Amino acid sequence: METMKIICPNGHLGFAPLRNESFQLGVEAGTDYIAADSGSDDVGPVPLGSDTSTSPEAWQRHDLEKMLLAARRLKVPMIIGSAGDTGADSRVDLYVAIIKELAVKHALPEFKLGYFYSEVDKEIVRRKLRAGDAVLGLDGYADLTEDELNATERIVAVAGVHPYVKLLEEGADVIIGGRSSDAAVFAAPAIFNGFPEDNAYYLGKVLECASFCAEPYGGKETVMGMISQEDVKVTAMHPDQRCTIASVAGHAMYERSNPFEEYVAGGKLDMTHCRYEQLDEKTTRITGSRFFPAASMRVKLEGSGKVGERYIGFCGVRDPYTIANIDRVIDWARDKVRESFGEEGYQLHYNVYGRDGVMGELEPLRHQVGHELGIMVQGVAPTRDMAEEVTLTGLRQMFYARLPDVKGTAGSVAFPLDEVVQASAAYRWTLNHTIPVGDGLELFPTHITRAGV
Repeated sequence: METMKIICPNGHLGFAPLRNESFQLGVEAGTDYIAADSGSDDVGPVPLGSDTSTSPEAWQRHDLEKMLLAARRLKVPMIIGSAGDTGADSRVDLYVAIIKELAVKHALPEFKLGYFYSEVDKEIVRRKLRAGDAVLGLDGYADLTEDELNATERIVAVAGVHPYVKLLEEGADVIIGGRSSDAAVFAAPAIFNGFPEDNAYYLGKVLECASFCAEPYGGKETVMGMISQEDVKVTAMHPDQRCTIASVAGHAMYERSNPFEEYVAGGKLDMTHCRYEQLDEKTTRITGSRFFPAASMRVKLEGSGKVGERYIGFCGVRDPYTIANIDRVIDWARDKVRESFGEEGYQLHYNVYGRDGVMGELEPLRHQVGHELGIMVQGVAPTRDMAEEVTLTGLRQMFYARLPDVKGTAGSVAFPLDEVVQASAAYRWTLNHTIPVGDGLELFPTHITRAGV
């Protein structure tokens, strides 16, 4: 292929439904692949730890159906990465089942459905630790210990291009991937078709969030990427959006500790020498990216561990004197919780909304405050009953806080809701690490099945 085109309709499939107008424009413009990432650790550790999705299944099914019907009509491959927000095995199985159901519903001719898993058994990690392999922490995490491994509920490895390329080599028409590098979902078909890694990984970087690389801002709109041996081009499909030098370069560099480097599975994408050119109102051309393979293969691991059950409550404050002394009110409530439950074995959090237009736990008042504060109270404990009581105590005691200069009027402090409500259990990230592997397929078993009629 001299050039290859990919359309991406959604930067996080299912997180909110894709926009049909720009998607259809992308389909009608012609494409060689339709691809989207469906996951992120941005959603926090709860979905991975609890083995759930943060997005409604109906929204995920909506996007999968739109993409599947278009891909089979055009007879081009469809690729989904990080299925169901986390890429855990159950989420891959869910997406495979949905694709099969949709194929029957629409009487689609039989096609090859490829998929791979990303979950990693804790014992595999334990064996590597005991064999002396360092499981190295990222972003300030200490290197992994067995105690932290024991506190982990579920682990996924983050795949690079390797399982996607393998499934394309086996003729898969639709691929459902486990947890993956966002860029790999798009770089893999480019590498499979013979394009240089330098451009392939930049193509993945610019497409991974769909229309976030375009302006004006508009979520869930389709963009098209085109790769050649020399360059990458990206075009906005929505009639009112455009991919400009500023929007494309800005997206490429966002969230980077070093805005010119991106670490991907298997190496580093260097954007230091990228050159951006405005080809037309809607299209930017990029040259000069470089990909440097790692000297030894390491794969990122993400792990989540349960902290406890969680309840939340909410109260509002309008009295100016109480607002000015809200930290004292919170301290009073905390003291009453300590009297009942001691110093340890639970967590109690207060998030104050409305102070100087910002939110934060016990954040100092700085300038002018609003006429009303909202305080969210969260209690976490080993059991539901304890979490409920901790939260309820921490909430209601704000109503009874004793402040100087308040004389006798009940109810002048805070107005709590009558009940606290159970929220999802609390989880924390236990693994943000890399582990040595023999090759890019070691932790990612691939499978081929068939769908359609």
